[in-house]
Amino acid sequence: MKLLHKDIEKDNAGQVTLVPEEAEDMWHTYNLLQVGDSLRASTIRKVQTESPTGSVGSSRVRTTLTLCVETIDFDTQACQLRVKGTNIEENQYVKMGAYHTIELELNRKFTLAKKNWDSVVLDRIDQACDPTQRADVAAVVMQEGLANLVLVTPAMTLLRAKVEVTIPRKRKGSCTQHDKGLEKFYEAVMQAILRHINFDVVKCILVASPGYVKDQFTTYLFNEAVRQDNKILQENRPKFMLVHSSSGHKYSLKEVLSDPTVTNRLSDTKAAGEVKALEDFYKMLQHEPDRAFYGLAHVEKAAEALAVDTLLVSDKLFRHQDIPTRSRYVRLVDNVRDNGGTVRIFSSLHVSGERKLLLPSCS
Repeated sequence: MKLLHKDIEKDNAGQVTLVPEEAEDMWHTYNLLQVGDSLRASTIRKVQTESPTGSVGSSRVRTTLTLCVETIDFDTQACQLRVKGTNIEENQYVKMGAYHTIELELNRKFTLAKKNWDSVVLDRIDQACDPTQRADVAAVVMQEGLANLVLVTPAMTLLRAKVEVTIPRKRKGSCTQHDKGLEKFYEAVMQAILRHINFDVVKCILVASPGYVKDQFTTYLFNEAVRQDNKILQENRPKFMLVHSSSGHKYSLKEVLSDPTVTNRLSDTKAAGEVKALEDFYKMLQHEPDRAFYGLAHVEKAAEALAVDTLLVSDKLFRHQDIPTRSRYVRLVDNVRDNGGTVRIFSSLHVSGERKLLLPSCS
C-alpha cells in the first residue's frame, strides 16, 4: 500500500489517500472501511443518453464519485472489495443521493474520510504502508568478501545492505592477512544484520552461500554474540537457517527461496508465529488457569488491574458497526499498550484468527 496524502486533525477527524498495490492491500482496506465513512474513488457508471432524434442509448463512462458508505463486501477468494453507498457530491452523471457501488481496483488511488481515526485504524495504515512491517523473512546471501542483506515481503524483496570487503589471498606459510580480512568482513555483515533486521517482526533469517562461508560466518556471529553479551542475537539464534546458494549475489536468492526445505520453513511465517502465541495461551489456560482470561468483561478487569502481559484479539472485532462497541475494543487495546503490554491482532482470514475473540495472558 502506498500513502499519498494524510490529513488528520487534532480531533482525529480527517482523510487519507491511498493506493492499493497488491491483493493483500484490499484486505487492509476492508479493515479500514466502516459504515458512515466517506469514500472517493474512480468508478464505472452506466449512463443513458438521448440523441437529437429521441432515441435512447446507454454507455459506460469512468467518473469519480464520493460515497457515504453503507455496505462493504469483501470477496476473500478473489480479494475484491465492493463498497455501496449514496453519492454525496455533485456529479454530471450521478444525482445527489443516488446509490452506486464502487469496486476498488489495484493501483488506483482512493480517498477515505472519517470523523474519528482511532489508534487501531492508524496502526493498520502504518502496517500496510511500511514494507518492513510485512517482512517476515530476512536473507543474507554471501560469499567471501560480498554479502547482500535482503528483507522478503509477500510481494517483493528489499535490498537493505550490500557489504563488500576486499579479502587478501592466502599466502604460502601465512594466512594472517586473509583471516583479518575475513574477520573484518564478518563484523561488517553482523553490524548490517543488527542495524536492518527487526527481530520482533522477522521470524526467519536465511544465511546462504556456496561452500562453508555460511557456516564460518554463523560460528563467528554467535561467538561474538556471547563475547559481547548480545542478548538479541542469542535469543534469536533459532531463527537462523543455513542454506546453500551458488553465489553471494542477490539473484541467488531465487534459488534459495525455491529450496523445498526453505519453502516448508517459511510457509506463512507470520501466521505461524500467531498460532504459537495462541497455543501458548491455551497451555497457560490448562496449566495456570489463574493467569489466563477470556471474554470482554474479564479481560477489561484484568487490564484495569494492569495485569495483562499479552492481549490476543481478532481484527473482526474492529469491524463492528456499532461505534460505542468498537470504541470499547479500541480503548482496551490502547490501555494494554499504554501500560507496557503486547497486543497481537489476528487476521480472521487465517486459521489462527478463527479460534479467539479476546484472550489475554496476564502477568
